Amino acid sequence: MPMSSHHDRSEHAPKPDPRDGADAGRRSWLAGAARAATGAGLLSLVDPLVRAGAWAAGTDAPEKTEVKIGFIPLTDCASVVMASALGLDKKHGVTITLSKEASWASVRDKLMNGELDFAHVLYGLVYGVHLGIGGPRKDMAVLMGLNQNGQAITLSNKLLQAGARDGESLARLMASDKREYTFAQTFPTGTHAMWLYYWLAAHGIDPMRDAKAITVPPPQMVANMRVGNMDGFCVGEPWGARAIMDKIGFTAITTQGIWADHPEKVLGASAEFVARHPNTARAVTAAVLEAGKWIDASEANRQKTAETIAAKSYVNTDAGGIVGRMQGRYEDGLGKSWSDPHAMRFHADGAANFPYLSDGMWFLTQHKRWGLLKTHPDYLAVARQINRIDVYRQAAQAAGVALPAGEMRKSTLVDGVAWDGSDPAAYADGFKVKA
Repeated sequence: MPMSSHHDRSEHAPKPDPRDGADAGRRSWLAGAARAATGAGLLSLVDPLVRAGAWAAGTDAPEKTEVKIGFIPLTDCASVVMASALGLDKKHGVTITLSKEASWASVRDKLMNGELDFAHVLYGLVYGVHLGIGGPRKDMAVLMGLNQNGQAITLSNKLLQAGARDGESLARLMASDKREYTFAQTFPTGTHAMWLYYWLAAHGIDPMRDAKAITVPPPQMVANMRVGNMDGFCVGEPWGARAIMDKIGFTAITTQGIWADHPEKVLGASAEFVARHPNTARAVTAAVLEAGKWIDASEANRQKTAETIAAKSYVNTDAGGIVGRMQGRYEDGLGKSWSDPHAMRFHADGAANFPYLSDGMWFLTQHKRWGLLKTHPDYLAVARQINRIDVYRQAAQAAGVALPAGEMRKSTLVDGVAWDGSDPAAYADGFKVKA
């Protein structure tokens, strides 16, 4: 199984309930949506390009009508797959060809060299490429969020037998039983690496000094744990659920337990492609937006989605291993089951899709925290370059999706530390455990 160490960059308190801010955030979102809806008529008067249905012909037609979108076999590729399966791509004047990729490094390389036009991709990967972290640099674009929540940190049954069931007991074990502990993530600058490091550090475990971090492609996580190559891993579904089904590990925490309604995968492209094909970027974003809206509309739609993406050409697993957590039904492998209020969501009235500047900036703060960035970037300027809110606004109008009140949002993570994007340098420097 191909693996690389964390250092191989070429591969490439009582805790507050994280739900406390959810209702307030939703009220803020709905208020913004109402204001956006009210202003839509005015906006259409001054900019006819953002009127729904204005993209059908002439200079507003997609410059490239056949596009290739890369994806990794994970549950959260669903809206990209369903945009094609439901014919929403053709509704917006494009035809999507899906390309199943073996690793995030492959996705990165193909986005950079033009083999892929777009991709279902890790948020932090896009930011890392844009800044040239650990590899070649290329200007990149985030067009929309594909989903929030829905990843998990899995620990091995070997750790369970030694007494580790959660972060606190894992920290005690690692302090008392000294050996090399190995944890896997999926890409050095990606979301899973950041969730894993954040969670370990929140329990006083330094992921750089107290453990070894390795990179493993998502579909290979379970097999690698089965043969003892790691003590734990962070990855997207359905591979957390698969580890439990195969009786090789258990869920120590979901990523929404670390940050409720956190950003996850995005629709990414190179900035060069978007500059050359702005109408195509808008059309594809609108199609994927509508697909996410359809998935979230009912449990029946989620069931249909699970059955569709389970196919060999997509995730290549049993639909039963996908649909449970996709519908918010969780079991941790230790006898606990629950209905998760922050399960994977693909639309949430647009809240899961808007490319908040603060979301992108958060990944930069963690890249700085862990030494991937040696100096503080201009956090806001970088986020404004990458997160193409202009394209998203046009696509949202074409898809009939409301816009939020602002371009930033506030959250409180598992360690009680609040993040709102207002002072990213102080936030990055303020953690006790850091590189």
